[in-house]
Amino acid sequence: MDERVARALGTVWQSDRPWRVLTTLAEFEDRLGGHPGEKRAAEFLSDELVDVGVEDVRQESFAIPEWTRGETSLLVHVHSRDRERTFEARALPYCPEATVEAPLVDVGYGTPEELDDSDVEDAIVVASAATPPSADRFVHRTEKIGHAAERGATGFIFANHRPGQLPPTGSLRVGDTLPAVGVSYETGEWLREYAREGAAARLNVTASVEPGTSQNVRGRFGPETDAAVLLLAHYDAHDVGEGALDNGCGVAVLLSVVGALQDLEIDRGIEIGLVGCEELGLQGSETLAANVDAGDVHAVVNLDGVGRKRTIQALTHGSDQLGTLAAETFDAVGHPLEIQERPHPYSDHWPFLRQGIPALQIHSQTEDETGPWERGWTHTRADTRDKVDRRTLREHAMLVTLLVAVLAGTDLDRIDPDRLRSDLSDAEPSMRAAGVWPDAWSG
Repeated sequence: MDERVARALGTVWQSDRPWRVLTTLAEFEDRLGGHPGEKRAAEFLSDELVDVGVEDVRQESFAIPEWTRGETSLLVHVHSRDRERTFEARALPYCPEATVEAPLVDVGYGTPEELDDSDVEDAIVVASAATPPSADRFVHRTEKIGHAAERGATGFIFANHRPGQLPPTGSLRVGDTLPAVGVSYETGEWLREYAREGAAARLNVTASVEPGTSQNVRGRFGPETDAAVLLLAHYDAHDVGEGALDNGCGVAVLLSVVGALQDLEIDRGIEIGLVGCEELGLQGSETLAANVDAGDVHAVVNLDGVGRKRTIQALTHGSDQLGTLAAETFDAVGHPLEIQERPHPYSDHWPFLRQGIPALQIHSQTEDETGPWERGWTHTRADTRDKVDRRTLREHAMLVTLLVAVLAGTDLDRIDPDRLRSDLSDAEPSMRAAGVWPDAWSG
């Protein structure tokens, strides 16, 4: 290994920056898009970028519909037992204010087939947050909610599939009219039992949506080149937890990578995008992509999911070159790597991938993971700093540093839009239900 590279990686290994950055982000209360914690995080990260030598550090503001939760209540009437019970429930961001009383219907995993086999019109449906075992890809909550809305459901209950009294969260689309809430696995088990007995539920949600502002934190360093590598990580988080795993880890790794790359000779410039409002529908990255010339971006490296578990997972989104590059880089240093080729539209690389820009998402592979990816602790109140191993943060920062340095020196083909559309064709009905099928593909 080149001496300069070895020295840079050694600096990462000894640095307290990744843990310190993660700790500070976790201490900011409520980093939901537009909320005070998100703004405080942006100020902190701007200072950190300056401290590691990044040039032209700035915050770029953009308008958002700012959603704030009020109170949520869930009351179940079990007529067969002459019983009423209340359960904890959490409104999903952008859930509208509503009071709904309707029959409770269990729809399993919330697939189109299960919804069609159930009487869901004017019903409050209960669907598992899990991806169906038969699926060959992760099934997003917005797909399930969209399918239920299309079939006339009047309320949606998103039940965690992981025990621990952890109601999950995750945003709806701006303007969605179907009230949707998250409940724990344990509550979901009760609701399914009661649904089989013909129970009804009363769901009440208070919330507000006001004009608000979020911001992306930008900067650059390295040589002046026609096209730069864009490093992305979202720093916002859901308001129910600390957002340590999602995505404090990604931000901590990005800051460490930026510091290490300062000491290396790289062939292309590096642009940085620490984006807000990812958890509210990729609003920060959509804004960034709309204001960047695609020809100025060599490739995107999206650090969303990195630093959580020991083995890195590289999502190459249909680029064979990125897969080869990542595999060779990791082989050279004897580290395992899990590669996923299938593209997906549910993180900040998506607005760039749609434009044909090669996009690599760096995630983590759970040791016992055998099927489609699942969230684990994220999007719950258990997404806290104690789940993170600081050794994993350091190792991932070192490996991503190597990967970005190689990527910056490698010519890449653009993504063929016809191939991308073909790769996602089997997901088209669900992506349409979720509102993420590109308008340009609808002709």
